[in-house]
Amino acid sequence: MVDMLIPYVKENGYSHIELMPLTEYPYDGSWGYQVNGYFSATSRYGNPKQLMYFIDQCHKNNIGVIMDFVPAHFVKDAHGLSMFDGGCVYEYPNIHDRYTEWDSCYFDFGREEVRSFLMSSVHFWANYYHVDGIRFDAISNLIFWAGNKSRGQNDGAITFMKRMNTKMAELFPSLMLIAEDSSDYPKVTHKVEDGGLGFDYKWDLGWMNDTLKYFKEDPVYRSNIDIHRKLTFSMMYFYSEKFILPISHDEVVHGKKTILDKMWGNNDQKFAQYKALHLYMMTRPGKKINFMGNELAEYKEWNEVDSLGWNLLDYPQHHSFFKYYNELNHLIKKNPAFYKADFSYDGFTWLVVDDNKQSIFAYERKTKSGKTFVCVLNFLGNTHIGYKIPVTNKGFYREVMNTDSY
Repeated sequence: MVDMLIPYVKENGYSHIELMPLTEYPYDGSWGYQVNGYFSATSRYGNPKQLMYFIDQCHKNNIGVIMDFVPAHFVKDAHGLSMFDGGCVYEYPNIHDRYTEWDSCYFDFGREEVRSFLMSSVHFWANYYHVDGIRFDAISNLIFWAGNKSRGQNDGAITFMKRMNTKMAELFPSLMLIAEDSSDYPKVTHKVEDGGLGFDYKWDLGWMNDTLKYFKEDPVYRSNIDIHRKLTFSMMYFYSEKFILPISHDEVVHGKKTILDKMWGNNDQKFAQYKALHLYMMTRPGKKINFMGNELAEYKEWNEVDSLGWNLLDYPQHHSFFKYYNELNHLIKKNPAFYKADFSYDGFTWLVVDDNKQSIFAYERKTKSGKTFVCVLNFLGNTHIGYKIPVTNKGFYREVMNTDSY
C-alpha cells in the first residue's frame, strides 16, 4: 500500500485516508465492525510494525490517517470478550440490554472497568500507531439505549464519551475525534465544559440522506418545494455542530446501488447529475469524505471480496469523470475559501436559494482576505441565457470549473 496507495492519494488531491476498523475481528464480511481484539491490529494487512510503517510513510507524504473504531459493541464469539469468565464481564447482565441489532453484545458502560478498557484502547491506537483521527462508529447507540431515543439516554455511555474525549484532547491535542451519529442529540461537537460531548466533528447523515433523495428524483418533481428544500434544509442547522459530509461505504452496498446508479436518468444524464452532486458536495461548507471507488463512477456495488473496477478508466466517460474529480479535489485544496471558514457564518452566503421552479442554486464561498468563489448549480440542465446571479462583491468573474467541460 505504501507504493500504490500513497502516490494515488497524493496525485488525486486527497488530504487523508480513512481506514475501516483495524481492531482485530473474526469475520471478513463484517468489514471490521464486529471486533474481538481491541488492542490487536488485524493481521489481514500485515503485522503491527508494517502498519506503523505505512502510517509513518503517509505522514512523510503529508497524508493524515483516520481509523474507524467500534466502541458500542463486540462479537459474541467464544474466544473474544463475550462471557469472558463465564459471566457478564464486558456486557450487560440484563439480557434485554445485552444484544444489538447486529447480533453482537453491547458494552456495559455502567462499569468503570469497561470504560477504562475502551479508553485505554483508544489511547493505544493514538499513542503507538500515531493515527491522526479516530471515527467512532454508531454513536447514537451510545447516546440512547440501543439507539432508541424513546428509551432515554445511556448515562454510563455519555460519561464514557465525555471522559474519553476530554482526556484524549489533553494528551493528543491534534487528534481528530469524529462521531458517526445519526441522532439529533445536541452539542455533540461542543466542549464538555460547555455541556457537549467533546467530539471534534460529526458526520452529517441528514445531509447525506436528503441529498441522495434529491438526486434520485425526476427533475420534473424537483420544483416541488418539499423536494427543493432537501438541498437547503441542512444549512438551517449546519452551524449547530462541526459537520463532515459523508458518502461512505454504507451507501454503495446491499442493494442500495452505487452513487452513480442512484442518480436519475439514462447513462448520460446520470453522469451529468453525478458531476453536479460532487461539485455541490465539495464546494459547500463542511469537511468531506468519499468512499474509494466513487471517483471511478462505478455501477457495480462494492464487495469486500472483489477489487474496485479499475478497468473502467479504459472507458472515455469514466476516465473523463475521474479526471474531473481529480481537478475538483485540487481546486478545493489550493483555495482556502472552500475550507478555511467552513464553520463561520462569514464563509458562506446564499445567492439563489428559492428558485425551485428551475432548480437553480447559487452561493458564495470566501475568506476575509482571499478570493471569492461563486458556485452556480443547475440541477435541471436547462439552458438559461442572461440568468442573473446577485453577488456581494463588484468585479469581473472568471469561470474556473464547468461540469459540462468533462
